[in-house]
Amino acid sequence: MDKIIFGTIAEIAARIRAKKFSPVEVVDAHLEQVAALQPKLNAFVHLDADGARKQARAAEAALMRGERMGPLHGVPLTIKSCIDAAGWPTPAGSLLRKDYVAQTDAPLVARLRGAGAIILGNTNTPEYLMAYETDNSLSGKTSNPWNLERSAGGSSGGEVAAIASGCSAGGVGSDGGGSIRVPAHFCGICGLKPTPGRIPATGHFPGGGGAFGWIGVVGPMARTVADVRALFEVMAGPDAGDALSAPVPLRTISKKDVRGLRVGILESDALGKATAETTAAVERAESLLTEQGFKVERKRLSGLDCAIEQWWYFFGPVIASLIRDGAVGREEMMTPMLREYLALATAETALTYDDFLKACGERDRLRAEILRQMNEVTVLLSPVSTGPAFKHGEGNWRSGAKENYRDTMRYSQWLNLAGFPGFSVPVGMSRDGLPIGVQVIGRPYEEELVLAVAEAIERGRGPWQAPNI
Repeated sequence: MDKIIFGTIAEIAARIRAKKFSPVEVVDAHLEQVAALQPKLNAFVHLDADGARKQARAAEAALMRGERMGPLHGVPLTIKSCIDAAGWPTPAGSLLRKDYVAQTDAPLVARLRGAGAIILGNTNTPEYLMAYETDNSLSGKTSNPWNLERSAGGSSGGEVAAIASGCSAGGVGSDGGGSIRVPAHFCGICGLKPTPGRIPATGHFPGGGGAFGWIGVVGPMARTVADVRALFEVMAGPDAGDALSAPVPLRTISKKDVRGLRVGILESDALGKATAETTAAVERAESLLTEQGFKVERKRLSGLDCAIEQWWYFFGPVIASLIRDGAVGREEMMTPMLREYLALATAETALTYDDFLKACGERDRLRAEILRQMNEVTVLLSPVSTGPAFKHGEGNWRSGAKENYRDTMRYSQWLNLAGFPGFSVPVGMSRDGLPIGVQVIGRPYEEELVLAVAEAIERGRGPWQAPNI
């Protein structure tokens, strides 16, 4: 069974094509894993077991007829419950959206289905995705497969818990300030925050557009770099519903492209202090790359303090004001965590139209400034967050608190302001047996290069290890 539920996407798809695995067998194995672990993890919001079995039977019949197979034929995936899948509830963790049912598939979901994937269901999030851990009044909290007393992180916490525990072979999260990368780091899997528009965010809630299109993106998550690449290649491409999407062709990275590549270890006084174990994981990644011929050096970036403050302006006061205005008269339906965020963020800054326009211009200036500094050292390594997964209930916005995400997630947040791609790859373990990831950072539209560097780290690290749950 482990060969099925913990196999890579490539292995599962290849064995299905070779008729060594039946799509029905593969789906049933994953549904059995969900049945066993959902009471412990609470990863799923909606599970379409009947629909998945029906798709599996159709996939098996197509295989027997000798029809052309897509690259994901018969592979079971999941999606975050803020992304539209036709006929499914898409609550984004909120009682305010508990009755919302998507009418059509988001383009990325349609592309996954078109490649032959079988979507099992959607996964848990904090309310409106606006928290560091996955817990809400509608569907409760999601636990970390490595330690049930720890959070899976947020906001893609349900998605990472499902993938890390073998309930799903891979899936899709979204990231407005680390929400793909930090949960992946907490639960020991891989996650890609792409350049805005590289994968269309059409059909995602909250919707992106204008000033917010740079902040929030959708991206693939899986247990290996190759699996993330396989999902990325299916989902990438322009869509009219995403104003930032562009026809950027997929690129194949050769050994020549990365031979002697200069990789920087990111240094900045703006990012805070990571734990010794987290720093050791970055140092290990540095050694693994050096052993493979990469040129690794220290790289100090300026302007990240301003980028993080600008990120908070959009993610904090601006988005909080939009949520508050859209929930007038229904505030009692919100989780305490969301109410606390709204109160803190809206009290902090008086919004004006002139200030908003100024912030948009400053964002573009900062992005250009940071990009100029990465002219020669085009890939960077850094922590994903300052430490590993925290205990349930510790993630917050409170200034000075140990797990205040405005401090702990600074390594991830500036990328959302700048619109740069970032990747979380598991590298180390803490003394408490919790995964520690390393962030690989690239320039806009250079996801393929980021994936190649992450894969080199993974290759040096050795095979992925499953949690003992």
